[in-house]
Amino acid sequence: MSLLQYVVLGNTGIKVSRLCFGGLIIGPLQANLSFEQGGEIIAKAVELGVNFIDTAELYGTYPHIRQALKSINQEVVIATKSYAYSAQSAQESLEKARKEMNIDVVDIFLLHEQESRLTLKGHREALEYYISMKQKGIIKAVGVSTHNIEVVEACAQMPEIDVIHPIVNKFGLGIGDGTINEMLSAVERAFKMGKGIYSMKPLGGGNLIGSYDESMKFVLDCPYIHSIALGMQSNDEVVANVCVFENINTPIEVKNSLARKKRHLHIDWWCSGCGKCIKRCKIGALKLTEGKAKVNENKCVLCSYCASVCPQFAIKVC
Repeated sequence: MSLLQYVVLGNTGIKVSRLCFGGLIIGPLQANLSFEQGGEIIAKAVELGVNFIDTAELYGTYPHIRQALKSINQEVVIATKSYAYSAQSAQESLEKARKEMNIDVVDIFLLHEQESRLTLKGHREALEYYISMKQKGIIKAVGVSTHNIEVVEACAQMPEIDVIHPIVNKFGLGIGDGTINEMLSAVERAFKMGKGIYSMKPLGGGNLIGSYDESMKFVLDCPYIHSIALGMQSNDEVVANVCVFENINTPIEVKNSLARKKRHLHIDWWCSGCGKCIKRCKIGALKLTEGKAKVNENKCVLCSYCASVCPQFAIKVC
């Protein structure tokens, strides 16, 4: 029997595990696992008590989730996101999610990566469409994902927003407009307004793996976060993370397996080529190639100093 905790996500009435399966890294943007491989890992997480899956249209992981659902005999909560800004594009995104995951109802649909109050205004038509689908029972809850404090503060005051998916980690890596303390203050206000809060990037896109225990304790101890989305790309990672959330010892063979895993620096496609990471790297492991930062893995020591200065949060350790 799983020892994972389950909570109701704000005022939504949706009950989720405190550990949420972050679907980004199994897909083509990072690990690029096959549908079968990804589906097996998701199914393993569900077997161990995780009932909450986070994905997005951008991630390309709908087929992995569909594969997992074939072998799962229990209900799971699925949250997805889209950059849609019009009613038509929002409808297309919703239907794509339903078709590719083979589900009738989407539990949580979010506006993806909102940057400011202005961005929220520009996506208002899509939000209105999602709200109309909520009224029809096709979506259960609507909300936003964001790296920015301004958006959390704005959405805390918007009664139509049910769920907020903000970036929260000990060192504030990836926050676009302030400090981790300012983000936590905004999250607290939103929590107290009844918003469902599930956070992202507790390990700063893998850049905080070296301080895993400390980083996980930080987010687990935050009383204003209902659930924490954590990317997992192997069964061993699933087991290790479930053990942390259950507050039990991780099997030694799992620890040893993860310790042997070779990790690498991953630079996302949205790198703007600003060069800040290159200046920060003191060992010359990065250079600009065709307007994008590229890494020389023979030199890179995975210190993650480069990630701390990336304004796009485009540098991850996988």
